[in-house]
Amino acid sequence: MRRSGSLLVGAVAISMSGVVVLAQAGVVQKPNSAAVQQTGAVATNAPPQMFLWSGSAPGALGDADEDKPSLKAYIPAANPTRTAVVIAPGGGYYHLSSVQDVAEWLNARGVAAFVLKYRLGMRYHNPVELEDAQRAIRLVRAHAAEYGVAPDHIGMWGFSAGGHLAATAGTNFDAGNASAADAVERVSSRPDFLVLAYPVITMEAPYVHAGSKRYLLGEVPTQAELDAMSAELHVTAQTPPTFMYVTTDDQSVPVMNSVMFYSALVKAGVSVEMHVFQHGAHGSGLGMGNPQLSVWPELLIKWMREHGYAARSRE
Repeated sequence: MRRSGSLLVGAVAISMSGVVVLAQAGVVQKPNSAAVQQTGAVATNAPPQMFLWSGSAPGALGDADEDKPSLKAYIPAANPTRTAVVIAPGGGYYHLSSVQDVAEWLNARGVAAFVLKYRLGMRYHNPVELEDAQRAIRLVRAHAAEYGVAPDHIGMWGFSAGGHLAATAGTNFDAGNASAADAVERVSSRPDFLVLAYPVITMEAPYVHAGSKRYLLGEVPTQAELDAMSAELHVTAQTPPTFMYVTTDDQSVPVMNSVMFYSALVKAGVSVEMHVFQHGAHGSGLGMGNPQLSVWPELLIKWMREHGYAARSRE
C-alpha cells in the first residue's frame, strides 16, 4: 500500500510560488428546503438553525437549547467542486467558540459550510458528542442535492476539542443502516476528508488535554473509555485524507497530539499533510493578524484544490 505524507516544520520552511487570487463569492443561505435567499457577498448574519433530529435528539436530557444539536448552513452562490465542510468549533467540550469567520472563508472560496452545534459536558458525555457529529455528516449527505454538493465531497474541519471530534468521526464511522425508517440514517457517516487545527487527539497521559477529557468522559473514565476516545489508536486505511495545522509551542494542547495522529496516518497509508509552525498560541483560528500563521489557510486551500475539494484559482 502506498504511503503518502508531508511534514513541514516552521513557517520559514514552507515555500509558496505565485499569488493566489481569491474571488469573493455570493452566498445563498439555505437552512432547509424552504425559500432561498441570495445575497451578493458573504453573509453577515448567521442563518437560522436546523436541528439534527426532527424530534428530541437521542439521549436528550431536556428541551432547552443546550439539548438540541443543530447545524447552520452557509451556502455559496457557486460551488464548482460541489464540496461541503461540517465545522466543529473548539471549546474544550464545555463551550463552543465562534467559527462564523471560517464558514465565510470557505464560502468565499466556493465551498459550502455547515457549522455544528454539538452537545457539551458536563451535561453530556461520550458517545453523545460523536453521535451528533455522525448525524451532522449524514444529514448533509442525505440532503446533498438540495445544497448543491456531492455526497462524496463532504469533509469535516475541527478546531481544538472540535478537532478531536472530527478525528473521532474520521476513525469511527459506518455505512449507514439501509433498513432504517429515517432516510438520514441510511447514509454513511464517514467524512470524505478531515481538516484538523491544533486538535486534541489523545485521552492518554502525558499529552492529554485534561479539560477535554473531563468534560467528554467525566471525572473517572475507565481505561477502555480512554482508549476508545484516543483517535490515534483507531486510524485505519479507511481513515479519510487529512490536513493538519499546529504550533510547536502550543501551551494548551501539546503538539504531540498532532504528531501522534500524523504518525498513525502515515503508518496506515492514509494521505496526510501536516504543517507545524514553531510559534503560535492555541486558538489562533485562521491566523489573521499574525504574519507567521496567516499563511496556513492558503496552504489548506492549496491542499483542497489538489484533492478536488476547491476550485482552482484564476491567475
